[in-house]
Amino acid sequence: MNRCGLVVTTYARADALASVLDSIAAQTAWPDELIVAEDGTDTVTAEAVARHAATARYPVRHLTQPHQGYRLARSRNAAIARSESDYLVLIDGDMVLHPEFLADHRKLARPGYWTQGVRILLDAAATQRLLTGAALPRPWSRGLGLVRRSYAMRAGSLARALRSAANGVVAVKGCNQAFWRADLLAVNGLDEAITGWGSEDKELCTRLGNSGVRRQTLLFAAVAWHLDHPPASRDRAGVNRARWQDSARSGRTRCEAGIDRHLAG
Repeated sequence: MNRCGLVVTTYARADALASVLDSIAAQTAWPDELIVAEDGTDTVTAEAVARHAATARYPVRHLTQPHQGYRLARSRNAAIARSESDYLVLIDGDMVLHPEFLADHRKLARPGYWTQGVRILLDAAATQRLLTGAALPRPWSRGLGLVRRSYAMRAGSLARALRSAANGVVAVKGCNQAFWRADLLAVNGLDEAITGWGSEDKELCTRLGNSGVRRQTLLFAAVAWHLDHPPASRDRAGVNRARWQDSARSGRTRCEAGIDRHLAG
């Protein structure tokens, strides 16, 4: 396929980010570029990114924005605007990747589709073990959510066969998704009017669907483990959900406050 970039969003959690960056370095198929999009300007985070960049075999960019509340949509848009790749895999900075994660996303990408991946939830104890150097968990490891144990299994042929049927099994989650950059630009990226936790991912994917871009879901491929953390405030969840549902009802394809704010010229 064409150039494949990886975007990692992070906020004030350098220990988790360091584990994620280590898992990126261990990929069997490296990204053509890595963009770390940080909300805020944390010194320890900057040091973690600089250490990774010093030995990476691929370009690394570190973008920051002033921390003015939860502005994930803006952070992702800025990274997408700066990217030079045709296909972009987006993950959160608390998602530790299987060594074949990017290889799977590359192999299973399809024009006209965006891709939803899964996350395997780790409990606090399993998270601490991973942060202190333990090996990646297996399906039978302690600390995996019971429903998600099967997600740790990897079977590429099964993932390919199920990528349409799995749409009804896995919820839309922005922590593990992939898009053609041209499709994102066509709908003006994420809606920056959505601030606070929740629905910026679902709203984007709804507009993509309205524009004719279909969904595929990867079960048993592009495996990633989600590190435990306290939940973010849900104080804007209702407002954000309403904006997403309005996009679904109206058939809207473009948002007004989007990625065009970050594009040169």
